[in-house]
Amino acid sequence: MRRRLLALLGPTVLVPTLAACGAVGADDSDGPSVVASFYPLQYVAERVAGDHADVEALTSPGQEPHDLELTFKRTVEVAEADVVVFLSGFQPAVDDAVEQGGSEHVVDAADVADLRPAAESEEEHASHADEEAHDHGALDPHFWLDPTRLAKVADAVEQQLAEADPDHADDYAANLAALQDDLTALDDDLMSGLEDCRVDTIVVSHNAFAYFAERYGLHVESINGMTPDAEPSPAHLAQLSDLIETEGITTVFSETLATRELADTLAGELGLGTAVLDPVEGLADAGSDDDYLSLMRGNLAAIQEANECT
Repeated sequence: MRRRLLALLGPTVLVPTLAACGAVGADDSDGPSVVASFYPLQYVAERVAGDHADVEALTSPGQEPHDLELTFKRTVEVAEADVVVFLSGFQPAVDDAVEQGGSEHVVDAADVADLRPAAESEEEHASHADEEAHDHGALDPHFWLDPTRLAKVADAVEQQLAEADPDHADDYAANLAALQDDLTALDDDLMSGLEDCRVDTIVVSHNAFAYFAERYGLHVESINGMTPDAEPSPAHLAQLSDLIETEGITTVFSETLATRELADTLAGELGLGTAVLDPVEGLADAGSDDDYLSLMRGNLAAIQEANECT
């Protein structure tokens, strides 16, 4: 472990700092220490670990996960963790910490969730078309909005926890089975609840919902593109306005952790209603009573109302 930290931060910085602040990120419990990079992965890790481990989340409630930067404390937590659960390509700071930390038990959701290519908007393409490293093979990270893909990640988390802590392998397997039952029930509810809708298109702030739309037979149109801070062009907004009129769309969806300004402006100009569709990238605040299952069912109810589903 000390060698991993020395490689990560260097001997002249690490030793006096750790001596001054104690065992940063250490877990006093008998179970494995687990780090998860952002909320959906935290939820899975907590459900599978149960009472045998405290899961440290690198992304705090209310924080936009795309913008995550790691503090020294968080970097050490990654290096010292027995099990790390993350999504490569989504949070570069986490990718760097995992690469340098060298944990023996790592779950990269990108390896098991069957990611699909990202649908890049014209604005996003133009913003980096001149970059030497511009890659048209980029993958859409938002797999967790399809519960069946999240279930695959849960399988991988259970496997790594059992390897790290074989004494509690039976408990991890039982916890996984309970989680899989919940995810299957959620998938069934979404499938049946969105089967018959007058409108089959949703207009959202940023395109986090491609996996969701693919799984449940919807079409998704985004205002901002793949990232929340992308700026739509006037031509894109004009096309979107035409689509809304043609399809008889009544609602523009904003989201929980990003600005609602563009969604509210578009809805106001077209005389449409607004509602919230949560991309479930994180909880709104630390005191929230919601979890992954309740947020996803909230999304179901919002779409059913907006798209007149029966």
